[in-house]
Amino acid sequence: MRIVIAPDKFKGSLSAPEVCSHLEKGLQRAAGTAHNSNLEVVRIPVADGGEGTLDAAVGSGFTRRTATVTGPTGEPVEAEFAVRGHEAVIEMATASGLALVPSVRKGSRPDSADAAAASSLGTGQLIRAALDAGCRRIVLGVGGSANTDGGAGLLQGLGARFLDARNNELPPGGAALANLHSIDFTDFEPRLVDTRFVLASDVDNPLLGAQGAAAVFGPQKGATPQDVGMLDAALARFVEVLAREIGFRAVKAAEAPGAGAAGGVGYAAIAVLAATRRPGIDVVLEFTGLADRLAGADLVVTGEGSLDEQSLLGKTPMGVARAAAAQGVPVVAVCGRTTLGQSQAAAAGFEDVYALTELESDVNRCIAEAGQLLEQLGTQISGRLAANRLSRTPSTKEDLRV
Repeated sequence: MRIVIAPDKFKGSLSAPEVCSHLEKGLQRAAGTAHNSNLEVVRIPVADGGEGTLDAAVGSGFTRRTATVTGPTGEPVEAEFAVRGHEAVIEMATASGLALVPSVRKGSRPDSADAAAASSLGTGQLIRAALDAGCRRIVLGVGGSANTDGGAGLLQGLGARFLDARNNELPPGGAALANLHSIDFTDFEPRLVDTRFVLASDVDNPLLGAQGAAAVFGPQKGATPQDVGMLDAALARFVEVLAREIGFRAVKAAEAPGAGAAGGVGYAAIAVLAATRRPGIDVVLEFTGLADRLAGADLVVTGEGSLDEQSLLGKTPMGVARAAAAQGVPVVAVCGRTTLGQSQAAAAGFEDVYALTELESDVNRCIAEAGQLLEQLGTQISGRLAANRLSRTPSTKEDLRV
């Protein structure tokens, strides 16, 4: 029997590789008890393009690399990226993530100063490190960013200079863009001409306005209502000046779905790097080769920390379920908790849903003891499969449903 485990992380508790490991322990434990020595478990940690994308890449054969870059508030950080041949996967949060802001690291909320000055510079420097590694196709997974700078910092990390009316370089951050007068691309990274970018993002917000980067995501990064208006105006100035440098495509890109992703990094990626935006889960499932690795599987186990209505909008479990359905492989989901009813779960393609809260009603204990509880769920899943095999001889994959 072949079982593929393809979950996302359990946020705040376990990474996707850790989820895979604990589930496999439970599956193998039950299989051993049933004297089933033919159980093959394939681990494929996945993600939706945000946090966990790097782990998914490494789990799929990419090699983890590190580079020292400038963090969102100017401090040096050791950021990671992944390389396989001429392809790189960059998880923006490792270089420019909100979790790297000093106040957040100390357990506090980001403040107004963080929102105004945070930069995506480190992400641009990480792209340069990938270019140095010989990569010419770069997947940029965005999510969890600290900045609202329209990707100006990213472009600075690639050699662009952002200048005020006196030809002085602007300080980092979105607020400074209000004083932008010109952008000098003289020393812009020449290797970018031969490099293709994929923007892995489910965010479809434009750069500006009521649904833009500042208005929708700025408050999560410490922006006050006054900051939001100021940042939105500064980003509009960025668009105006960039249009003078590269033409009307700068204006058009500001309205493109995904331009508002990661504090506007999506905008810079689309306008200047000619990035193609794709749903994060589609990109991850592509480089993990999930579809090919499902061949011959009897069951797929997917999941994430909270399986709810948001999950149905294209999160990891849905992407995995669609891939499995295309191959006729039944799918079950594991999660910390779920708000989905049985009919919703079935309509989403899940044969069954196993939640940690079914074993432990205390949510805090579910978070603290997620690994042990996942092993118990793995034991349950394997036990049911074994019982089904003993009770009847399956002739189709439908007979293996649990």
